[in-house]
Amino acid sequence: MTDRKAGATGGGKAAQKGAAKAAAAGKSAAAKASAGAKGPEELRSQIERTRSELGDTVAELAGKADVKGRALARAADLKDKAGAMTVQLRSSAVQAGHVVQEQAARAGHVVQDKATHAGHTVQDRAVQAGHTVQGRATHAGHVVEHSVPRPVRSAVQAGLRNPRPVLIAGAAVGAVIAAQMLRRRHNGHR
Repeated sequence: MTDRKAGATGGGKAAQKGAAKAAAAGKSAAAKASAGAKGPEELRSQIERTRSELGDTVAELAGKADVKGRALARAADLKDKAGAMTVQLRSSAVQAGHVVQEQAARAGHVVQDKATHAGHTVQDRAVQAGHTVQGRATHAGHVVEHSVPRPVRSAVQAGLRNPRPVLIAGAAVGAVIAAQMLRRRHNGHR
């Protein structure tokens, strides 16, 4: 059964109850009037009381029978509750946003700290590896220097002291090799 039908039915039942109540009040007033009225003035007073009671009963019935008015009041009440719920939800959403923002900031700091630590670790390892390679190269240079025959060692040391003649000799050897390769290609040999 829909709310409208329920309200209409409820209003109808209320009207029937009210009519029965009014009839009962009318009968009791008539019984009082016939039984206890001692004069016209007292009878008028009893009629006035009965009218007042009937007026109250009719007003009560009208309030119960006003389905549209009750529905509008209920709708206004629900609208107020929905507004309050909306305010509460917005407040909760703002609070959740702040919490997420704080957590993201904390996570960013943690990641930044770990990246900085990792960078320092890599830098330290690179420096250590550079020292290791330098030490091994120095050792290998000493080994080669001591294992090469003395005349070659003297020539290498002279070349290190004055590199220009070594470079010129290397360029000349490179030119001769390049000329030979060009001649082979030109003659069809590969």
